[in-house]
Amino acid sequence: MIHSIVILPLLGFLIACTLSFFKRSASIDRLAEVITCTFIVLAAFFSFYIFIANIGSPSVVSLKLFTWIESGSFSADWSIYLDSVTSVMLVVITSVSALVHVYSIGYMSHDDSKPRFMGYLSLFTFAMIMLVTADNFLQLFFGWEGVGLASYLLIGFWYKKPTANAAAIKAFIVNRVGDFGLALGIFTIFIVFGSIEYENVFNSAAKFSDTQFAFIGYEIHALTLICIFLFIGAMGKSAQLFLHTWLPDAHVEAPTAGSVILAGVLLKMAGYGFIRFSLGIFPIASSYFAPFIFTLSIIAIIYASLVALVQTDMKKLIAYSSVAHMGFVTLGIFTFTLQGIEGAIIQMLSHGIISAALFLCVGVVYDRIHTREIDRYGGLVNRMPIYAFAFMIFIMGSIGLPGTSGFVGEFLVLLSIFSVNTYFAVFATSGVVLAAAYSLWLYRKVIFGSLIKDDLQDILDLSYREIIILFPLAFLTIFFGFYPQPLIDIIEPSTIQLITNIANDVAIAEPASYEPVIKMESEY
Repeated sequence: MIHSIVILPLLGFLIACTLSFFKRSASIDRLAEVITCTFIVLAAFFSFYIFIANIGSPSVVSLKLFTWIESGSFSADWSIYLDSVTSVMLVVITSVSALVHVYSIGYMSHDDSKPRFMGYLSLFTFAMIMLVTADNFLQLFFGWEGVGLASYLLIGFWYKKPTANAAAIKAFIVNRVGDFGLALGIFTIFIVFGSIEYENVFNSAAKFSDTQFAFIGYEIHALTLICIFLFIGAMGKSAQLFLHTWLPDAHVEAPTAGSVILAGVLLKMAGYGFIRFSLGIFPIASSYFAPFIFTLSIIAIIYASLVALVQTDMKKLIAYSSVAHMGFVTLGIFTFTLQGIEGAIIQMLSHGIISAALFLCVGVVYDRIHTREIDRYGGLVNRMPIYAFAFMIFIMGSIGLPGTSGFVGEFLVLLSIFSVNTYFAVFATSGVVLAAAYSLWLYRKVIFGSLIKDDLQDILDLSYREIIILFPLAFLTIFFGFYPQPLIDIIEPSTIQLITNIANDVAIAEPASYEPVIKMESEY
């Protein structure tokens, strides 16, 4: 079953892209749709099955498939690694991808390259699954680069538009900055640890707490240097502050289905990487940089929220809100508390659901009016009451209203940061107020008011297909808002173990290990 989750999206990609070389016909399009959707839905079903099975008895599974590269002391395998955090990520990836695949059947019905688009979606899903199920850093890098390639293809899918090409190239180049950091981090890990296997690095990290590494003329604390490199990688791929500029343009130019999968899945990579590697392998270096991460997170929350307030394009507003929401994730992770890390994971899941739904809601009205300008709408509740109700649920979830999944994650994060630093807590809480401001402004401008625009007089409410796609997301938004305990139960054992490891490593570390962090090589 675990193998199927990995293989099915790859098969869907290969078959769909093969079909794209055939002369376009209704039968070819339908075949590509059926194959890719069936495979992704099956992968989502298997992911949910594993997630539910792990609720009662969380376990760790590591399956070696075959040896990939073996040269001297260097060795890397193709493997599948599964624990409670991975099972949560698999649910987010496959469920969002399944809904996007089904949505694309109607959304891309008039496009001449439907098999190619369905193939790109499956490629993105496969790369993401490879990334989160890797058990070594080289396989992680494979998935990381695969996600970058698939993102480039989705953003620039309508390649005849100069703006789409520009947005795709911009996203690719900015992400290469993050890839550069990740690659340097992997090189350093192998030189320091003699291995790139997660287990070997996890188990021996404490032995290298005082190791120095020579880098471009300086002797730098090895674990700190690796942590910095991995942080750069996470910043680029997840559009963190200073490397976020590609995200708004990407969302505007990508097809709506591409925006959904980018926001619902891709932006979770920073949180996943910090939990899996920064805290899991380098807890001492992570605690050393925690105030810096807090500062960046606060700036991201407030800056992105303020920029969202002045947007006139619905996609751009939601894109900037995503940057702000991911600031809460990094904030919670680096509190090193049970509530903070659990809140960050729940926030990642919640944001994956809600942001995907919001982009889908934008796509619904764009399909009818072909504009994303907020001022072009108004009074939709008069013609689209079902749409207005669904949109309201997701807006309330984005705000963090009690009873929605967005509330649970943000509350736990704010609770944890308040226990660590009240100054940061006050600034972070202001982000909740700003989120309410831009979210309610968007909802009021689009939904309420008089229906005075001529082209809105005959606009149709949600179709059955659109209801089927949005209903599961609305259900999950409310379900996890009222009953998040199943999710907490599955992630808590791993979180407790992670916090215990952090406490042990920090307790035995000598303060001198970090003073100074950088020394001139000539001093030795």
